[in-house]
Amino acid sequence: MKCGDGMDCAKLPVPIDWKQPDGPKTQVDLAKLPARDPARKLGSLVVNTGGGATIQPVRGMPAVVSELTTWFDVVLIDPRGMGDKGSASMVTCDTPQAGSAGLILRPGEKGWHAQAKANAAYDASCRKAMGAAYAGMTSWQVAHDLEALRVALGEPKLRYLGNSYGTSYGQAYVELFPAKVGRMVLDSVADHTQPLLERWLMDNAVTEEKQLGRFRDWCEDGCALGGDDAIKVFDGLLARVRKAPLPAGKATMNEQEFLVAVREGLAPPRWPALAAALRRAADGDATELSKIWPLPPEVPANPHNTMLCHDYMPDLPSYGAFRALESRLRKAAPRIGWIQGRYQIGRCLGMGKKPANPPHPLRAQGVPPVLVAIGDTDDNTPNLAAEHFASQLPGARVVRHGDGHAAYLMQSAGGLGRTCLRTYVHDYLTAGSLPPPGARCPGDLVAKFPRG
Repeated sequence: MKCGDGMDCAKLPVPIDWKQPDGPKTQVDLAKLPARDPARKLGSLVVNTGGGATIQPVRGMPAVVSELTTWFDVVLIDPRGMGDKGSASMVTCDTPQAGSAGLILRPGEKGWHAQAKANAAYDASCRKAMGAAYAGMTSWQVAHDLEALRVALGEPKLRYLGNSYGTSYGQAYVELFPAKVGRMVLDSVADHTQPLLERWLMDNAVTEEKQLGRFRDWCEDGCALGGDDAIKVFDGLLARVRKAPLPAGKATMNEQEFLVAVREGLAPPRWPALAAALRRAADGDATELSKIWPLPPEVPANPHNTMLCHDYMPDLPSYGAFRALESRLRKAAPRIGWIQGRYQIGRCLGMGKKPANPPHPLRAQGVPPVLVAIGDTDDNTPNLAAEHFASQLPGARVVRHGDGHAAYLMQSAGGLGRTCLRTYVHDYLTAGSLPPPGARCPGDLVAKFPRG
């Protein structure tokens, strides 16, 4: 049915647990953006933009996918527990999840237990809100939902574009339904193929440590730091804040707050603001740096983080075991990267362990070539982890680029036209043309950042 913003909306009934296909049912929300010229369309392209909901964000920023309607009916699918505005599929949890920086800001054992308690309350509220449907909160189940959608669309093969968390569903699909994979683009891959938690955290830590170097390299061509080396400025401020809090207007900034702010500022879109804030902090005022801060937990909360924890971290170490692990992260990524261990663990500490869909080496045979886009400056879904995934997928074709997280969608939203990355994606989806081995694209978004 018509549902505004040029969309046709529907609900797809699916079993809560695909291991019991005749058991209790739930529903997932769908929305179609019809092809501009139905007579010339190439079929349907299923899209999940990651980060929880897909339909609502696309309503707010349709340019992320609108060009794809040149060739396809673009079918948006929300994962379980998420949904369109006002939909019964959109679950709200009474208790927000713990702040993502909680373990960094409260580094002791008391902070560890407080984070676990807050997450457990969030998890319990989501379990209550979802009822029996909570048992289906894994990417394994969503991959089956994708297959049900393919059948409902009447497509012989699944064409799919998954971004960020949407790549988790794609990874599960290639394992479960290799013969039904058509053309699949996975951008900003969340690696679900690393069963060793320490190795996964190490990929996050080392990528973040290298991100500081990439920020420094960007600054060398001009930024608010002038001619100063960004890493030396960081080192100087870190040494100062370890001796005494940094002045920040009428407040101060301690070491933990400094690290949280810098980590947040290392996302490429925030590089100009980070450079300006570091300049002012080095000159004696950390006020602007204190404003570079993670978003607070969503209120009302949604249950998507429960799926992340079931998929990626169903089993977590004790406080003592984590401290030993953290010492190894510090050796590998001593400036800023090591805090990624606390950031990632803090998302799931205290959450329930079931339903569990733990990471495992990829088991996919007979899959046609999948296009994998990996950003050099993506510290959200680390490029080292994305490389680990791609190395296990036979025939995968990788495109490296100089932009960060969600580059295809963000280039589309920015109206950048026929960039290198977008051209490779469109040529592959429409004609099956693969980029050459070793293909690399520039950072078209990074190139537009202001430097003053």
